[in-house]
Amino acid sequence: MVLTDEDLLAISRLLDTKLCARLKPMETEIHMVKDAVHQMKLYQENAIMPRLNTIESCYMDTYNRYKNYADKMEAVFEDVELIRNVVTEHSEKIQKLA
Repeated sequence: MVLTDEDLLAISRLLDTKLCARLKPMETEIHMVKDAVHQMKLYQENAIMPRLNTIESCYMDTYNRYKNYADKMEAVFEDVELIRNVVTEHSEKIQKLA
């Protein structure tokens, strides 16, 4: 059996038609995925990123406050210990006088 040019052309058209029919749903899905990705990017840019920036700003402010006073905290702990010892000593002296 020998296929003519017309037969080959008919087969080619049939394959093209079937291929297009199968690709159309895939194109639709690709567009839907692209739209979903675009919406997620917009949500990230408009909702998530500003909130993350706010959280980061608060964190950095707190960090800088603690960082600036970290060396002073050691002195405060020493002062509190000294005050505790003095109060204990004075309490004992008051108890003896009473």
